Amino acid sequence: MPKDSKPVNLRLILVLGTAVLLLGVQVLGLFSNITTPLERIEFSMVDTFTRLRGVDEPSGEIVIVAIDDASFSWTGLQWPWPRSYFAEVVDQINQGGGKVVGVDIFLSEPDTAENDQAFVEALSESPSAVSVIQIVRTSGQGFQGESLVQPLTPYREVLDGTGVTDIFRDEDAIVRNVIALGTYQGEIYPHWAFEIARLYLGVDKPVFNGTNLQFNGQTVALRSGQLPIYYSGPAGTYPTYSASDVHDGITLEQDPDAFRDKIVLIGATSITLQDIYPTPFSASTPTPGVEIVANAIDTIIQGRYITYAPPWLGLLIILAAAGLAYLITLSKRPSVTIIVMSVVMVGYLVMAFVFSAQQRYILPVAGPEIMLFLGVVLPTLEHAVSQEREKRRVRNLFSRFISPEMVDQMMKTQDLNSVNKRADLTIIFSDIRGFTTLSEKLTPEGVVSLLNPYLEAMSQVIYKHGGTVDKYEGDAIIAFFGEPVPYKDHAARALRACLDMRKSLAELREKWAKEGRPSQIEMGVGVNSGEVFVGLLGSEQRINYTVIGDNANLAARLQDLTKTYAWPILISESTYLQVKDEFDTELADAVTVKGKTKAVNVYKVIGLKGAPESEKLKAWTSEQVKPTHEM
Repeated sequence: MPKDSKPVNLRLILVLGTAVLLLGVQVLGLFSNITTPLERIEFSMVDTFTRLRGVDEPSGEIVIVAIDDASFSWTGLQWPWPRSYFAEVVDQINQGGGKVVGVDIFLSEPDTAENDQAFVEALSESPSAVSVIQIVRTSGQGFQGESLVQPLTPYREVLDGTGVTDIFRDEDAIVRNVIALGTYQGEIYPHWAFEIARLYLGVDKPVFNGTNLQFNGQTVALRSGQLPIYYSGPAGTYPTYSASDVHDGITLEQDPDAFRDKIVLIGATSITLQDIYPTPFSASTPTPGVEIVANAIDTIIQGRYITYAPPWLGLLIILAAAGLAYLITLSKRPSVTIIVMSVVMVGYLVMAFVFSAQQRYILPVAGPEIMLFLGVVLPTLEHAVSQEREKRRVRNLFSRFISPEMVDQMMKTQDLNSVNKRADLTIIFSDIRGFTTLSEKLTPEGVVSLLNPYLEAMSQVIYKHGGTVDKYEGDAIIAFFGEPVPYKDHAARALRACLDMRKSLAELREKWAKEGRPSQIEMGVGVNSGEVFVGLLGSEQRINYTVIGDNANLAARLQDLTKTYAWPILISESTYLQVKDEFDTELADAVTVKGKTKAVNVYKVIGLKGAPESEKLKAWTSEQVKPTHEM
């Protein structure tokens, strides 16, 4: 990749990708023969809002005369009932002052002449009477046909209106709409709910203009030719009287005004007649078809029309949600990101519910909510994964220099640039005495087999005391204490590490002696404390966590002086001032070292205060060092 190329904004790509996917699904849902997963979720949300809204008292202008199980048991009649029986029911309704009688029974097949005549006469005496028709379409083997199933001529002559009775079941089988109109041979037939409402209100027939219709001075928004029903409540919300009670006059005896000036619907509620359907209020307790019609009529006469947001608005809201999701993901704190996302999602959900319950305006919910969720979560997850990858990279890098425990503590930092700093540290510089001469007398394999265990053992001691291995230079080890994990006692830690390094060296010498390998090896260590630069230095191909500065150089000079003073560990005055209360020391000399114009006090480290004599350091003798040069 060219150096001047801009990094890919993966966060933006994820948000835009999610938006494009959701917009595509939304557009796909515009086709009437396709129901997308988003639409199914929208169905559920509409139902949920309906249930949360609760029962909204109906107009009180509609009652139902139910062809129910109680009527079947009382009368002993089998279906279909004789129309003379219905005539007597209508007579009771007329006597009670019913304004519009709606008969949810197909009257296309004749009964006996006497029964039909009785029913015709009863309907003719009603102020207004409406019944149903059906448009039947058939097709097969290149043939398509349609027919109109309507009441017999005598009924048509007395009925004030007829209309289609089709309801619409969505893919989940829930009835949320009725078919607003049907067409037969170019003639438009409105749903009989409109006919009942027209006669009850005394207004003109609805006028259809393609996607909408005009009725009673209002524009009714349709959905693909369907009228969304504003349900007042679940089954049983509308006053319902058993047909047998109406027939026998019991209803009017108990309430003479039961039908007065009301719309009276006669229809089946018995489950055996299979005219029951699940509705938004309940799928487990279905609602009779005649009560669904009652809800549709109430929707019309009260003007409680449900309006769905147009498709273009749904697309616009998704785009707005995408932009908002991107802004939310700009937060550097995942907890804040999730909280803001949750507040926005809940806020939009509440707003959509308020619009649904108070304005009967249905906003899209699934698309915007999914856009907000995925638009925030996906980039957040990507960012978390990227951070984890970066942490692993850094962990692997630092694990080469410091202990895993120290790496875990250092990884708490969120900004790698914060690793680069000036800090007060303690630096140690250790070297094997006479290793160059020794290596000349060994094979390359012998050098490696001797040096690797030594470096491993010394490094483990440094890690144990919280130190960081800077680098290996042949047999020399450079390490420092106080970063990346800061310690106030970094000088004391460094000296404790130096003493333990000598113990580990003694164990190695003992092991090598048993194996017949060179074992008379000594180690000199220089220690200095002071301010240095510490951080990541190098190129993209190779990087090192290191210290640079004059105080680091002084540690190296002190290590060289261990040869001059034949003493294992020498420290500077700055280190001495920090450890004098814990370690026994002795001033060796004031020395002007390379790179310094002023003499530096150099101290010998003898050991921990109160340590037994056997653990205290002693000067090297020529005999101790001499074997190293003779091997």
